[in-house]
Amino acid sequence: MPPGEPAAEVRGATVRLGGRTVLDGVDLTLVPGEVLALVGPNGAGKSTLLATLAADTRVSEGAVHLAGRPADAWTARELAMLRAVLPQATTLSFPFTVAEVVRMGRAPWSGTPHEDDDETAVAEAMAVTETADFAARPFSALSGGERARVALARVVAQRAPVLLLDEPTAALDLRHQELVLRLCRERAAEGEAVGVVLHDLALAAAYVHRIALLDGGRLTAVGPPGTVLDPAVLSRVYRHPVEVVPHPRTGAGLVLPVREAPADAAEDDAARDAPVE
Repeated sequence: MPPGEPAAEVRGATVRLGGRTVLDGVDLTLVPGEVLALVGPNGAGKSTLLATLAADTRVSEGAVHLAGRPADAWTARELAMLRAVLPQATTLSFPFTVAEVVRMGRAPWSGTPHEDDDETAVAEAMAVTETADFAARPFSALSGGERARVALARVVAQRAPVLLLDEPTAALDLRHQELVLRLCRERAAEGEAVGVVLHDLALAAAYVHRIALLDGGRLTAVGPPGTVLDPAVLSRVYRHPVEVVPHPRTGAGLVLPVREAPADAAEDDAARDAPVE
């Protein structure tokens, strides 16, 4: 896909599930070379929007295009070659090893010339996600964070030009959260289009090119982190007062909830400040 041309886009996308409007007239474009974060409170429609961009969820109204073609013009196999999708959770019914799970990401390329790249793609994916050391272990025996990294390795091994990740950092420790977002930036630098659902606004501020802020199924704001992460807007959307302060080294915004001092701390301060008789 040429730089600047939409990799995935929705126009007037409305999704109704179980009689409820989950997305309401959303317009959004994901382009090659960028990391786009979908953020917002629980139930805002982030995962539904990601699934709609992936053509995994059908719209009730509006249109979805991938690489310039309507979503329903692609076959299932063509879609698998075009975009790789990481769901919030991965469950397996059989005792596959880590290496076997990662190799599942290569299934779309079976019988094509790209099949020759399978071993290299799997090895590279496990290396960048730091999962190679337990390649022979059963997936079912892993911790939650290890499973999350293996699931990420599977979609990385797929080598699709569009990468869509739903809360990829939720189960990860600090080191691996940073690893995932650095990987997203690297894939974007190589010309891929990366969409990621995030709850950590500090990670979004530090790593992504654009943020789409959702609230109640609608887009509240779209743009660079410095524009979207506005304290007044975030306080309204998250229904809790926040402040945004610059990181002391990078300048990226740190979104912090405004908190009252604990009662016992206030009493300690008062006692400390009281004059001595």
